[in-house]
Amino acid sequence: MPISQAGALNTTALIVPDLYVQIVPPQSLLLNGVPTDVLGVVGSASWGPVNEPMIVGSMGDYATAFGPVVARQYDIGTVVAIGVQQGASNFRCVRVTDGTDTAASVSILGALTLTALYTGSLGNALVATVSAGSAANSWRVTIALPGQTPEVFDNIIGSDAAFWQAVASAINTGTGPMRGASRLVVASAGTSSLAPSVGAFPFLAGSPGTDGATAMTSGMVIGQDVLPRSGMYALRGQGCSIIVLADLDDPTQWSTEVAFGLDEGCYMILAGPPGDTIANAVLTKQTAGIDSYAAKLMFGDWLWWYDQANGVTRLVSPQGFVAGRLANLSPEQSSLNKPLYGVVGSQKSGQAVAGTSNTYSTADLAALLSAGIDVISNPQPGGAFWGVRGGHNSSSDSATNGDNYTRMTNYIADTLSAGMGGYVGQLVNTTLFQNIRSTLLSFLNAMLGQRMLGSTNGSLPFAVVCDISNNPPSRTGLGYVQADVQVQYQAINEKFIVNVEGGQTVQVSQQTLPLGTV
Repeated sequence: MPISQAGALNTTALIVPDLYVQIVPPQSLLLNGVPTDVLGVVGSASWGPVNEPMIVGSMGDYATAFGPVVARQYDIGTVVAIGVQQGASNFRCVRVTDGTDTAASVSILGALTLTALYTGSLGNALVATVSAGSAANSWRVTIALPGQTPEVFDNIIGSDAAFWQAVASAINTGTGPMRGASRLVVASAGTSSLAPSVGAFPFLAGSPGTDGATAMTSGMVIGQDVLPRSGMYALRGQGCSIIVLADLDDPTQWSTEVAFGLDEGCYMILAGPPGDTIANAVLTKQTAGIDSYAAKLMFGDWLWWYDQANGVTRLVSPQGFVAGRLANLSPEQSSLNKPLYGVVGSQKSGQAVAGTSNTYSTADLAALLSAGIDVISNPQPGGAFWGVRGGHNSSSDSATNGDNYTRMTNYIADTLSAGMGGYVGQLVNTTLFQNIRSTLLSFLNAMLGQRMLGSTNGSLPFAVVCDISNNPPSRTGLGYVQADVQVQYQAINEKFIVNVEGGQTVQVSQQTLPLGTV
């Protein structure tokens, strides 16, 4: 009674009479959508790995991975903090440096050198403490960094140089399953036979660490698309639906960002330089040559924001507000007329404490939006609050220039890319056509059920064709299978017209409906 996997047994060539059991895997015709809330951020920080994506879900996670928010250009923490205020909670952060970053270090009695695990100024706050261990005739080394749980390496024994080797080994490899290797420092023991003594050894008194952020350029934030990848390119394959290169306002890099967005299927949030003028912004965009749904270009009217971590009101890029709000919206939605939180004022309007002195005229908004440039302003159509005024990307095509087009297109394409590959390698027959069509229809029906799709007349807003009509034998014989999918997105109400006829001579006609009807 042999047992085999389905497809491994040639059932037309059996000779021996027996029971043959085939394990048939469950037929999964369901397709689950990919996450649309993953926000990628690239910039500088005072701690953490360089050019390596890190998952961050809150400001606490960010502080552990990258240190505090720093009031400077290209700071990742600023974008994350603003995004969290808008409801974003799923970040992929990449730290970049200008190459001058150094790791803090300290020498303990000249016998042991401790070096911060990562470069950056946060390492200067590290303190190593040597004290008596829990067991008799043993020693304890504690590594502490403010805001993080201290690492305790206890019951270390030995004498002379062997003791310091034991300390280094405990820090670098751990002392057991409950105390693994340090995540804050690496240790290097010398040949000194000096006996240990109780004391605290602050890293600030040793060799200080530096962030490598003083000479940062836009090219360093963009990075290189060769292994090992750096900067923006480190986010390849990370599933980001939205990406922000923190405070990068260099128009010479916009086309590179657009190309990356198209390649990765993500929405790039760009920004003009602070204090820009409308005329210059329009000319700059035309010169940069970007006209694509893959990017959203925000006008260089930077925003005043209260930085709670540093206790100051700062002028920051609009990128974090827009990206955070979009990440907290379903992909069929637009950023238009949605409240933004934490905005104190803008360069054009001034700070709220002084009152709003300037607003955008209809002509101003028309000039920006017709050029494919969006802006954050107050008031909004829905009231006196800060929000995105257009909900448009940088495309000049009215059929593709909405936030919803970019995000829905990327969502559907990424979902199909992630889930339809299982059909490659299968036999081309009617069953394959039916399975492909069923999978696609179930996914689109799920979107319809969640109101991500809809129509104004109640008709189905999608259609799938995968049969002999678009797969003739001349094509399938060469190994090709094609599925044609049409999806109609829901439009965004941008121009709401209410016709009011009033006057003492107006004749109002009323329709009397049967009882019980609405």
